[in-house]
Formats: sequence, C-alpha cells, structure tokens
Amino acid sequence: MQHEMQMTLPEPDAASAAHSACCAEYIHDRIRDAGGSISFAEYMHHALYAPGVGYYTAGATKFGVDGDFVTAPEISPIFGRVLARQCAAVLDEVEHGSILEFGAGSGKLAADLLRTLHALDALPDSYLIIEISADLRERQERYLRSEIGDLVHRVRWLNRLPDQHAGVVVANEVLDALPVERFVRRSGGIGQIRVAAAGDGFKLVEEPAPELLATAVQGIEDDLGKKLPPGFASEVSLAASGWVTDISGALKHGVVFLFDYGLSRREYYAADRAGGWLRCHFRHHAHSDPLILPGVQDLTAWVDFSGIATAAVGSGLDVAGYVSQSQFLIGGGLDEELQGLTEMPLAAQLELSGQVKMLTLPGEMGENIKCLGLSRGPVSRPAALVDGDRTHTL
Repeated sequence: MQHEMQMTLPEPDAASAAHSACCAEYIHDRIRDAGGSISFAEYMHHALYAPGVGYYTAGATKFGVDGDFVTAPEISPIFGRVLARQCAAVLDEVEHGSILEFGAGSGKLAADLLRTLHALDALPDSYLIIEISADLRERQERYLRSEIGDLVHRVRWLNRLPDQHAGVVVANEVLDALPVERFVRRSGGIGQIRVAAAGDGFKLVEEPAPELLATAVQGIEDDLGKKLPPGFASEVSLAASGWVTDISGALKHGVVFLFDYGLSRREYYAADRAGGWLRCHFRHHAHSDPLILPGVQDLTAWVDFSGIATAAVGSGLDVAGYVSQSQFLIGGGLDEELQGLTEMPLAAQLELSGQVKMLTLPGEMGENIKCLGLSRGPVSRPAALVDGDRTHTL
C-alpha cells in the first residue's frame, strides 16, 4: 500500500522536501541493489543515518522548539542539575573519573552537567562525547563555547568508545533511535516486515523471517511463557544488545545512566499493544507512518528495558536500578533544586513549575521515560535509583 502524508502533519518546506527526495532516492538504490526489498531495520538505518542525507547526518535542526521533538534537557536545566548530583557522587568514588555522553544532541545536557559539577566542585577529568553526526558535533562545540566558557576545554569528541572508561556513561534518548526489526507472528511462524519501492515512495511487504529475527522473537516468547497471538505485530531491536555489550567492554569502573521511552518486556509485548511502539516525529507532530518524509522526520521505537538489562547482566554489568524519570528526579534531589522557588518572581515560578510538570507528571515524560542504571566495580548505588525501583518487573 502506498503511504501518503497524514493531513494533520505540516507541509515540509521546499528545502526539506528536496532533502527527503534525495534520501528516498538513496534508499531506492539500496532496495534495487538488494533485489526488491530491504528489512525495516535497514530502511530505518538509512532514513536516520545515511551519509549526508539521513535525518541525523544532515544539517536541519532536530531538537527544541525549532526542531521535531523536545528532550528533557531542552525542557529545563533541572534535569541536568539533578543528574549532575548523581554524577558527582559517582565521580567522588572513581579515581580520575570522566563522563561519557552518547549523542549529545544540542549540547544542552553537557552544558548543564558541567556548569552544575563546577558549582559542586566535582568536575570530571574530561567530558567525552560520542557523536556520529559531523554537523551536530560542530553545533555542539559552538554552543558549548558560548555557554560554558573555559569549561569547554574539558570536552573531547570521540568517533568510537574508548578502550577503558572510568566514571559515568550517559545516554539520553539514544536507545530509541537504534534501528529495529518489525515482525508479525503468524500461525506458521514469524513474518519479517520489509520495505519495497512503490513509485517514488515505499510500501511494506512481508516475507518469512530470517533465522536471527525468528530466534529473537522465539526468545521473547520464551520469556513471556507463551506464544504471541497470530497477527501480533511489533518491533525488536537486534542492535541494542550489541550496543550494551560494547558499553560493558569499555566500562572499567562506574555507572551507566540510560534514559528513554520504554517499558518492561511484559508491558512491551502485551496483547493490547499489537501495533508495536514505533513512532515518527515531524515538526512536533507525532504519527505512525515511517514511510513518508525519509531523512527529515525522526523515527523512534520505545525500548524493551528487560532486553537491555538481560544483555547488560550477560556482559558482566550489574543492574543498579530501574525507575521512572519522575522518581529519578524526586529521589535525586529535585526538592533541593526547587528550594528557592517561592522567592522567584511570579513569572519565573510559573515557568519553572511548568517545566517540572513536563518532566515529572505521569501524562507527560514522568512515567513514559525510564532510567535504567548499570554499574561495574565498587561504587555506591545512586540515590536516584533507590526509591521506586522496579527492577523486579524486568
């Protein structure tokens, strides 16, 4: 079926439309080279990361009010300041500890963390950023130079994980941008959802799943203790376990904080979620059609945190805790950050209160985003991961 843009979405400007056409042409070439179709994971990878034309490798603004979506650091510096308190506690126990951030976005979180750690007299030896987009890397460097002055000299950009890292690893809304396979359970086996060309656009087609995908779905069903019902369609990230294993290989001593939209495996593959968790974002409009606007809309899939925790433990890491973002902020020192609220001008009080609501209310980010903490070595459990811990649900 040919997919058409939903009427609720804003029209892309001429430059965005032209860019999307270039990305679509790139993907069409890959489909032709593959003999007529590619896996959904490959389509998602190209739409997000194709050299020069993918969503994250091109130059358009992604984050904040001028982009397509807003992350917690963009909403309020409160998020970074609370996280900084947790980082400071870890760094106090790790000799010559550094912070490693994956995909630093606009650079806002890095700025908030470094400013707060400076105020706490707890600066890391260095602040490392892994950023695959050359354009975003340039934007981050410009932003940090303008925002944190000489502290920028502690920042270094890397192309890959360091061989050994001690301290803190932070990944905020990174896992949900890893390409996912889409599958459907049939009575006779597992079907793989693939993408084929349809004129200038794309269509979804189904073929028998390759062994790797079929085995992954079988593992999910084994964990659930039952087969998924016929016709049940969803996603699975085959890349996530490898990503976590790579983190484990690099982390010598310290704590990993993973923030993302996600749930436990039983929630993820519940019967009433037969449509899966894939979401698309364009100009702050969320929708469910991944086949339109390739290269200029964001594609994400919520995270199966049970799978992440299993991969982490299997690679030698410990689970330090699993909490909602709301509980992380409350347990991590939100009250201390709000002590001067009543002394602020009324307009500032209202603005900050609105930001906190966005970060903590169940209907906003508070419940939908979780934090999974992982650790290695002799390091205390972060205070933000103690109260409200739901590791037992994973």
